Amino acid sequence: MKLLRGGRIQASGDAPIERRDILIDERGYIAALLAPGEPIPGGMPPDSGIPFDREVPSRAGSPAASAQRRGTELITIDLADRLVVPGLVDAHQHLDKSHTLREVPNPQGTLDGAIAAFADYATRLTREDVIAHAERTLRACSARGTVAIRSHANIDPECGLRNAEALIELRARWQDRIRLQVVAFITSGAINNPKGKGWLDDALAMGADVVGGTPTRAHDVDAFLDMLFDASQRFGRPIDVHMDEHLDVNAVHFDALADRTLALGMQGKVVASHSSVLSALAPDEANRIIDRLAHAGIGVITLPAANLFLQGRHADRLPPRGLTRVNELAHAGVTVACASDNIRDPFVPTGSGDMLEIARWTVLAAHLGSKDLGRAFDMACGNPARLLRIDAEHGLKVGARADLLITKAEDAADLVAGGALERCVLVGGDAVGGHLI
Repeated sequence: MKLLRGGRIQASGDAPIERRDILIDERGYIAALLAPGEPIPGGMPPDSGIPFDREVPSRAGSPAASAQRRGTELITIDLADRLVVPGLVDAHQHLDKSHTLREVPNPQGTLDGAIAAFADYATRLTREDVIAHAERTLRACSARGTVAIRSHANIDPECGLRNAEALIELRARWQDRIRLQVVAFITSGAINNPKGKGWLDDALAMGADVVGGTPTRAHDVDAFLDMLFDASQRFGRPIDVHMDEHLDVNAVHFDALADRTLALGMQGKVVASHSSVLSALAPDEANRIIDRLAHAGIGVITLPAANLFLQGRHADRLPPRGLTRVNELAHAGVTVACASDNIRDPFVPTGSGDMLEIARWTVLAAHLGSKDLGRAFDMACGNPARLLRIDAEHGLKVGARADLLITKAEDAADLVAGGALERCVLVGGDAVGGHLI
């Protein structure tokens, strides 16, 4: 067992900061949140303690391995007034594409250009390439505080099932460091291909966690959505679609998504990523759709890096930001998360894997207020945990897994405003990113 004492905990972006000692059981779950000086349940005395600048057990193979947890021994670590928040959650990535920018340029910076460039490159992409690029990104994300990621894996004629197979392998390889969900992402040449349904079924049978696709690019949007929802029902998987990632007010498909979600009782199991076109619609129509999303329990993920880079390049003045209506969605009760999307590939040429950076971009690009830094933190932490349906085991509460971010920051808002130079990331109570410094 492990006792983290002398820290300040903040369960969410707007929650009060409390002084609590965190008792972590031998399984790596939070067993108790104790007031300073409160006796440990069961009467177990703490050991003499490990200062915060000493090395502690690590699953990541870092040097932090000088103390080992044995049986019911209690290791006590003094956090020296550091801030503890829940680990960050990245609800939308494309690990199979990350770090391919040098091989796959997109000089025009358009979505169509990125899709075409990657489709050409995918014919030469190997499974080993996917794993190497993805692991580089996973290491960066873990070190910066991310404890869970949902990644889309291309399924198309060029990739076949190769990318999904690679990410499913990484899911097992990284299970002690990051919870990884794999989306079977029907995209590119698979969208209008009669073989697409079979490829989707094969990926789900192989173990993909989520059904995904891009309905807007289908010749028959209704038929494509029917295929996705049918697979979801047969395999018992949730749905996460790239929804209307454009600014064309004549191509809006949210009603079709909401209709199927309600008809099949899938409230809370469907996510509409991007949803950019909402920002191009007149307010009355946008609000009507937003109310439908709220009623259907459909979550939304905004992706500021990709939308800022790819959208609005047609405009010769006042180019739009391309993000969805984040404020209106949140005020209507829709669960809204932000996420990295692509990292250093033809879709987004930048990216560090830092969800605090993405939260910061969301504040600026989505026109949140100066008092909304805590809300932006929740969009990178608790909200995406709900969309990934891992919220029962995520957070600073008894019964949650001890997946935590420890820093010298003042509070969660401070983390969004400026980040943290020193970070320790715990998964199951063990250091996996950096160490307790």
